[in-house]
Amino acid sequence: MASEPLAAYFEEAATWDADRYLQAARSARRAWLVAGAAAACALMSTLALALLMPLKRVEPFLVRVDGSTGVVDVVPVYNGTAGIEATVTRYFLTHYVTVCERFNFATAESDYEECGAFHAAQRNQAWYALWNPHNPASPLNVHKDGSTVRVQVQSVSFFQRGNGVSDLAQVRYLKAQREAGGSDEQVTHWITTIQYAFVVPSQDPRVRRWNPLGFKVLELTAEPEVQPPAADKGG
Repeated sequence: MASEPLAAYFEEAATWDADRYLQAARSARRAWLVAGAAAACALMSTLALALLMPLKRVEPFLVRVDGSTGVVDVVPVYNGTAGIEATVTRYFLTHYVTVCERFNFATAESDYEECGAFHAAQRNQAWYALWNPHNPASPLNVHKDGSTVRVQVQSVSFFQRGNGVSDLAQVRYLKAQREAGGSDEQVTHWITTIQYAFVVPSQDPRVRRWNPLGFKVLELTAEPEVQPPAADKGG
C-alpha cells in the first residue's frame, strides 16, 4: 500500500519537471525571437543611416550680386560635365603658373597648399619632393637668404593632339628675382608645357575655395627660354 503513494509522488514530480522544461524552452525561444527582432531593427537602422549619409554633407555655394541692378542669385555648382571655355582655362593656367612659380617667404606656405589643390596625384608627389626641406633645390633652401621671385605671364597657347583632344598648353612667362634688401631684379624668361584636365571638383571646402571647377595639372615641364640677342643699335 505504501508503494502506491510513492509511485504517485514520483509521477507527479516527473510531470512537474517536464512542465519546467517546457516553460524554459518556451522562454528561450521567446528570448531568441526578441533578440532576432532587435538585431533586424539595428541592421535596418544602420542601412537607413548609410543611405542618408550622402544627404549629410556641406555643399559650398557662391552668391553673386549684379553690380548694376543689385539682383542676388546663387551661382550654379559645376559638376564636372559641362564644357569649359578657353577663357576660363586660360585664367586657371595663368593663375597656376603665377602662384606656383613665384616665391615670397610670407606667402610660401599658402602658395604651396594652393598649388596642391590643382595637382593630380602624380604631380603632387613631384611637388612635395621639390619642396622637401631636405632637397637642396627646394625653394625654401634656394631663397633662405631672403630673396624673392615675381612671376609675370606673357602668353598662353593651346595645342590640339592628333586625336582631336585639347589638353596641352604652353605658357610663356618671366621670373624676376630680387635679392634680399636689393632693388634690382634679375629677369629670366621661361616656357612651360602643361597637360591639364577638368575633373569632378573636390568636396573639400578648402580645396574648392581655390579650385571650384576641378582644374587639374597632370604633367608639367618648365625650361628657360633662350631669348634672341638684342639688336646692335650702334652705327
